[in-house]
Amino acid sequence: MIRSTTPSFSISIRLEIPNKPGKLAKVIAAIAKKGGNIGAIDIAGFRQECIIRDIVVSAADNAMLKQIIDTVKKIPDVGFIRATDRTMMVHHGGKIEIRNKIPLKTRDDLAMAYTPGVARVAMAIHENPERVYDLTIKCNTVAIVTDGSAVLGLGDIGPRAAMPVMEGKAMLFKTFGRIDAFPICLDTKNPEEIISVVKLISPGFGGINLEDISAPRCFEIENRLKKELDIPVFHDDQHGTATVILAGLLNALKIVGKDIKDIRVVVNGLGAAGASTIKLLLSCGVGHIIGCDSQGILYRGRKENMNPIKEDLAAETNPGRIKGNLANALQGADVFIGVSVGNILHGRDVKKMARDSIVFAMANPDPEIMPEEAAPYVRIMATGRSDFHNQINNVLCFPGLFRGVFDCNARDINREMLIAAARAISSCVASEELMEDYIIPSVFNRQVAEKVAHAVREAALATGVARTEHKYDLQ
Repeated sequence: MIRSTTPSFSISIRLEIPNKPGKLAKVIAAIAKKGGNIGAIDIAGFRQECIIRDIVVSAADNAMLKQIIDTVKKIPDVGFIRATDRTMMVHHGGKIEIRNKIPLKTRDDLAMAYTPGVARVAMAIHENPERVYDLTIKCNTVAIVTDGSAVLGLGDIGPRAAMPVMEGKAMLFKTFGRIDAFPICLDTKNPEEIISVVKLISPGFGGINLEDISAPRCFEIENRLKKELDIPVFHDDQHGTATVILAGLLNALKIVGKDIKDIRVVVNGLGAAGASTIKLLLSCGVGHIIGCDSQGILYRGRKENMNPIKEDLAAETNPGRIKGNLANALQGADVFIGVSVGNILHGRDVKKMARDSIVFAMANPDPEIMPEEAAPYVRIMATGRSDFHNQINNVLCFPGLFRGVFDCNARDINREMLIAAARAISSCVASEELMEDYIIPSVFNRQVAEKVAHAVREAALATGVARTEHKYDLQ
């Protein structure tokens, strides 16, 4: 099977190639034979009768990269200088930084920004604590909090290894929501310690984004912080995922002509994302949901691999008390939502689903079933990957969501705000654009964050969690 290449596994190879006809072609052919996808080819210099070239190559994985490098090194008359990992270079020295918003060029600048002028500002907040929102960065700042215990596709890799992921998250907040976000990677898995630390640092932040904390601890941590803090707390792995899934599903159902209240849904994976997705779909009127995990179908009274969250889900799902494995659950189902592990489904499994079935296989990096295998049996297919159609990506939700939260200084993020965000995301695909391979907007569609922010702000005002109707002006 041909493996798809990706820029995440890309290198720049510097070679010394004789300036003779056919020599460069021989290099390109050798790379292509090993599956490499060649990008830019640039001249970096000259040496005697050779041209020094930089060749960008994308591969499918590290094993393919090694094969390409080993092959190139063996080409006669071609000198191998070096291979640079382009992804590692992107992360070199970190990906974010702090910059001043105002210049410090004169004594006047210093006197107003710091001492003695800053004392007047500090006292203004002391006398009226609410002024912290308009006189400091609190009004537009999120703490991205993790313990590194459940990093997407990687698992429990710890707080240090989670840093690059959290930096990337901060970039997304800034790029798509104009929000300043800071990685807070905690060297503890103790829920009480995490809760305590977040509460202690909360005065400096306008919101808390919990990230990549394993279940079921993540539920306790979020619930406690929501009760004990006066700023919004959001667990993106739960609610961001559920919101974007709902957005994609709303559009998919328009194409297949099914009502959300009539469909049968199977959700595989009952961790943070799966549990929250089930809860959100239930609140939107889906009446028949079956949850599955590594022990098979979830049902009331099951004893194996249970926790309080699964107990609650068992009471609200699987009305027919069906038992068995995932394949049993899929019989006659309209929708499959996978937030579990890769390659657990086959064509014969999804073939058992209802007519015009919808499959959201969102495990990363490998989905529960590859699109090419599902294609003969499924009407609409979505994954969490950017190299396939219909990418279900949380970045469609959280930047606009927090932008809307900050625009009205909301004290909480409730279910009505999540549903409003989902409907806003789905509305970014116009009815005349809607088709099987385009049910969800691109992550680079700048209209998405704006629409989500507006919808979330309106929902916050309508449900009474907004502190102000004033829209914060970043300009």
